[in-house]
Amino acid sequence: MKTLKRIVVIFAVITAFNCKGHTSSETVSEPKKELKTEKKMKVLFVLTSHDKLGDTGKKTGFWVEEFASPYYTLLDKGAAITIATPKGGAAPIDPSSDSPDAATEATERFNKDAEAKNKIANTKVLAAMNPDDFDAVFYPGGHGPLWDLTNDANSVALIEKFDRQNKPIAFVCHAPAVLKDVKNEDGSALVKGKQVTGFSNSEEAAVGLTEVVPLLLEDMLIENGALYSNADQWAPYAVQDGNLITGQNPASSELVAEKLLETLK
Repeated sequence: MKTLKRIVVIFAVITAFNCKGHTSSETVSEPKKELKTEKKMKVLFVLTSHDKLGDTGKKTGFWVEEFASPYYTLLDKGAAITIATPKGGAAPIDPSSDSPDAATEATERFNKDAEAKNKIANTKVLAAMNPDDFDAVFYPGGHGPLWDLTNDANSVALIEKFDRQNKPIAFVCHAPAVLKDVKNEDGSALVKGKQVTGFSNSEEAAVGLTEVVPLLLEDMLIENGALYSNADQWAPYAVQDGNLITGQNPASSELVAEKLLETLK
C-alpha cells in the first residue's frame, strides 16, 4: 500500500513539472508580428507635347520649375511618379524655363538627375493611363498646355474620372486651362463655384503674350463660373477646394506640391 502511495506521489510530481515546463514554453514563444508597410503613393504627372509658341516662331513646352519642384517634393516622400504626355515620348521643355534666370534649387537638381531626364525623354502615352492605377494626378504648366491639353479628350476624361473617385487633382500656372471642358456629373463645369487660381491676365501681359495665347486663363475660369483669385504678380499663391488644388505661377509650384502631399496622407 505504501509502495502504491509512493508511485502516486511520484507521478503527481512528474505531471506537475511537465505542466510547468509547458506553460513556460508558451510564455517564451510569442506569436510572430507582421511588419506593417505604408502604401506607396502613386502620382501621375501629365505634361504637354506642344512645342510651338503660336505664330511667333519661338519654342514653348512645359516649365521646368513647375515640374521639378513638385516632382522632388513628392519623390522625396516616397511617391512613385509616372509621367505621361498626349503623344508620349519626349516632353518639350520651354527654353525660357531652362535659362539661368529661371534657375531654382529644384531645376538645378533636375539638370543633374539623369533618371528624371530619362523619364522626360520617354514619357508614357496619356491615352494609356488609367486613373485606377494612381492616387492623384498633377499637371505642371508652361504655355504648351494651352494648345494641346485644353482640347485633349483623353485628358478631360482622365481628370473627370479622378474627380469622380474623389482623388486629388492638382494644377499650377497655365495648367488649370486644361479644366476648360472638364465637367461634373450633372454636366456643369467642374470649376463652377469652386475656389481656383492660375496665371493671371496681368502676368500674361507682363510676359507680352496676351495676343499670342489661344486663351486667357483667368478669363476662361471666370466664364466657367470659378471663384477665381490671385495674389500679386509672381508671388507664391495656391488654393484648395476639396480635392481640387491650383497654383498661380511658377513660384507657386512648391505650395501646390505641399497641399497635394498633405491631401494624400
